[in-house]
Amino acid sequence: MPFESYRQTQLFARAISKAAEEKTMPPWFADPSVGHFSNDPSLSAAEIVTLVAWTQAGSPAGEEKDAPPRRLWLEGWSIPKPDLILKMPQPVLLPASGDIEYTYEIVPTHFAEDRWVQMAEVLPGLRSNVHHGVVYIRPPDSHWLWHAPVGVPFTASALSDPEDRRGAHWTDSDVLLVYAPGSSPDEWSAKMAKFIPAGSDLVFQMHYTTNGHAGSDQTSIGLIFSKQVPEQRVLTLQLTNDHFLIPPGDQNYRVEARGTLPNDATLLSFLPHMHLRGIQFEYNIVHRNGDVAGKPVYEIEPLLRVHYHFHWQMSYRLAEPRFLKGGTELQAVAWYDNSEKNPHNPDPRAAVRWGEQTYDEMMVGFFDVAVPTSLDKQHFFIRTKN
Repeated sequence: MPFESYRQTQLFARAISKAAEEKTMPPWFADPSVGHFSNDPSLSAAEIVTLVAWTQAGSPAGEEKDAPPRRLWLEGWSIPKPDLILKMPQPVLLPASGDIEYTYEIVPTHFAEDRWVQMAEVLPGLRSNVHHGVVYIRPPDSHWLWHAPVGVPFTASALSDPEDRRGAHWTDSDVLLVYAPGSSPDEWSAKMAKFIPAGSDLVFQMHYTTNGHAGSDQTSIGLIFSKQVPEQRVLTLQLTNDHFLIPPGDQNYRVEARGTLPNDATLLSFLPHMHLRGIQFEYNIVHRNGDVAGKPVYEIEPLLRVHYHFHWQMSYRLAEPRFLKGGTELQAVAWYDNSEKNPHNPDPRAAVRWGEQTYDEMMVGFFDVAVPTSLDKQHFFIRTKN
């Protein structure tokens, strides 16, 4: 429901007051004791007191002359008017029921020159059926999905080339943007942007779910370009563990992934991704402090701790970006509730593994870093010997 006018809002005054007091709205799931984030929408104590007092007073209207100008929304977009909108050329037809294999569509950019992307937003055509979407950058010299059709939807099982089928399930191509329910657009400072080489394609990887109604989706991405070459390039990386088995009934199953940065980078933001059994996700730095009696000593520095909510898969942007030296060890830890006490659990009797469908599970800790503009993702992962 819209809250753009007094009449629209007053109807929900008690619900707004209650949600504010309970801090369930605006949605924000980061543990306040860990880190500070620039996109934290949480209300201040004074704002909550004001809302509660307004409700208790009968939610009176203010003076019309004091009202702010009515906000103008671009239809569908949260970012300012995009410089370019690229849409999947053909709609994807979705059945009313059953599982849907990951669907891909390759969209040529036709860029005659390199482009730097300052802001980006994915806009699903049929939001109710989009579990998530990832838009990848395929440079002109890439052989990823080399034999796949362009401009039409396809799935891995429909590809005849074995290498293409493997590539549909795993790629090291650079990510332009990840969309999930509750996620926000990318917006980078004037000194940094994401890079799309001239002649690149964008590859839309779409995960659809069914809801009893047939339909079709034609997702778009809106791009706003930097007016000059920035000082830093943004890369989206991830810590992933796809080898786990969550026992039936386990209320607090732990899955971990670790990795070291191959080169210096500035840490910018996080986007944790799990499915319906996910309850908590955290990112840490692991400091190795030598050893005692032959055993290594670790110190864990928390960066983000999230009380995970599948329907609000938010990004968390550091208020102060953190420079990290090459070799810094990062850790992602996820917890799952596979018991009947989890109201979102599809089946507490099932042992759960990694899988693409919503009733399966995932453990992906996306995070964004800034590196020199000359350093692409492939060269970033070339480790230099000290």
